[in-house]
Amino acid sequence: MKAVKTVSGAALAALAALLMAGCAATAVRPGMSRDEVIAHYGTPSRVLPLGTGTRLQYSAQPAGQTAVMVDLDAAGKLVAARQVLTLDEFSRIEVGKWRREDVEREFGRPATVDRVGSWQGDVMTYRWLDLDTSKYFWVYLDAGNVVRRTSQGMEIPIRMNDNN
Repeated sequence: MKAVKTVSGAALAALAALLMAGCAATAVRPGMSRDEVIAHYGTPSRVLPLGTGTRLQYSAQPAGQTAVMVDLDAAGKLVAARQVLTLDEFSRIEVGKWRREDVEREFGRPATVDRVGSWQGDVMTYRWLDLDTSKYFWVYLDAGNVVRRTSQGMEIPIRMNDNN
């Protein structure tokens, strides 16, 4: 029988903290040019005009759990960069006011857009990480693409051959 070593949750959390600290040392900073941001993050998954400049979206959806929004001013200089797939950011969604395009502008394209029998419109699904728990965040749209409801739940991984 072969021995298998496992890594504890605490060890994984410590490793993640070290990796994040290393990323912070090389993170983008306000005032950087668009070219410097792209050199750091790579080609954005989507570029959107904002009233005061441009937003570069770096979304890892559908498989990943992050989406970084990089806002540039009219001169192409970095104003802000933030990871938006968090509960604090999701709580900004205004039911009855936000539309599909508002959600996609603020969070990027969802991992999936589905239809379910108990809802008349589309359901946008975002995959995100809450501390160390994989979760889904759902945005329920009506037929006019207005947000009518949001909810969240745990992502339960599907394991192949779990009985072995």
